[in-house]
Amino acid sequence: MMRLGSGVPAPALDLAGCDEVYCDVLIVGCGVAGLYAALNLPSNLSVEMLCKEDVASCDSMLAQGGICVQRDDADYQPWFDDTLCAGHFENRPESVDIMIRESRALIDDLISIGVDFDRTPSGELDYTREGAHSRPRILHKADLTGAEITTKLLAAVRERQNVNINEYTTMRDLIVDEGVCVGVLATDGANEALLIYANDVILATGGVGGLYDRSTNFRSLTGDGCRICEQAGVLLEHMDYVQIHPTSLYTPEAGRAFLISESCRGEGAILLNAAGERFTDELRPRDVVSKAIWHQMELDQLPYVRLSFENVPREVILGHFANIYRHCLEEGYDITKEPIPVVPAQHYLMGGIWTDTEGRTTMEHLYAAGETSCNGVHGKNRLASNSLLESMVFARRSAEAIAASRRAHGRRTTGDAHQLTFA
Repeated sequence: MMRLGSGVPAPALDLAGCDEVYCDVLIVGCGVAGLYAALNLPSNLSVEMLCKEDVASCDSMLAQGGICVQRDDADYQPWFDDTLCAGHFENRPESVDIMIRESRALIDDLISIGVDFDRTPSGELDYTREGAHSRPRILHKADLTGAEITTKLLAAVRERQNVNINEYTTMRDLIVDEGVCVGVLATDGANEALLIYANDVILATGGVGGLYDRSTNFRSLTGDGCRICEQAGVLLEHMDYVQIHPTSLYTPEAGRAFLISESCRGEGAILLNAAGERFTDELRPRDVVSKAIWHQMELDQLPYVRLSFENVPREVILGHFANIYRHCLEEGYDITKEPIPVVPAQHYLMGGIWTDTEGRTTMEHLYAAGETSCNGVHGKNRLASNSLLESMVFARRSAEAIAASRRAHGRRTTGDAHQLTFA
């Protein structure tokens, strides 16, 4: 007998006579993980995608700094060591190895679908460095890398005849049949219930930033995938591993904070105390820099420190950091002439729904990818610009695992949808 994963009915939802949808694969989330999974599924599979808000309001759009890639064979060990060091050696080494080794092929694939990374005057890919990286290995599109990648992935997905995107559709629960995931209960923009049955489900629902007073995330990211999985008995891991980004633009109001990319510090921006003195090494791991800022704020008795771009060439500010420059101008700060007030803000969840290296969770036919998942790459603290890459590498592996299972076993049946009850 099928039931909802939580075992209790969603409040104020009338399931009698509600719409039902059947598909091969259901993907919950339209950030880079969800989109890249859809692109890597066979075109003969029907795919439904759910987006809690509009497709532009996913956190992947907000990623500024860039995406890591292994530059050459000599870069493997330094990058591996940098990732483990930043993660306080609580990473799963096999997952880190997979991410690094599959990075170049993934970047080549992104370029093939039109992602336009910045290049040097000679036409070579332009690499930058961020905090806790021992060498430059980060590709970027000015300070809008996430938007560039997500927009191009979305355009490619929209060309797929087998994929349907449902905006303003929110997952409310899993549908479970004898311990196996067979779909999702969702609501549309009018709060009407929708039962979506699928052979396989991929959760790519993002992080938890909307639960914090000050976060760089969209407010809609409220840990839905993790919460629903916990209620359904799916294993979570390291939910207390929450990353604080050192530099968001300070405002006295709570809500989504504007990120000041770590690549600014990678290009020479420095942190100053109330006396105008530099007080820390800006390129240490994010958790270390955040702690240094909080300590300095206590000493200064101020709710912020300042970030100075005095060592960053004007052409880099107006080019590489054009979006940051424009936003700060709108807030009354000219970063070419003055330091700006910055404060740490919640940024990323390193824990999440436990998965293996192919995105499988502890519930059959349920996968997870992106920030909502925990495959062990990041450990206790994520290395800058590993997130976009990690999300897509393991989203692709989830899609490939689903395709392989279908080839081996065919499509399973989910029984009579009308047998859905509450345990």
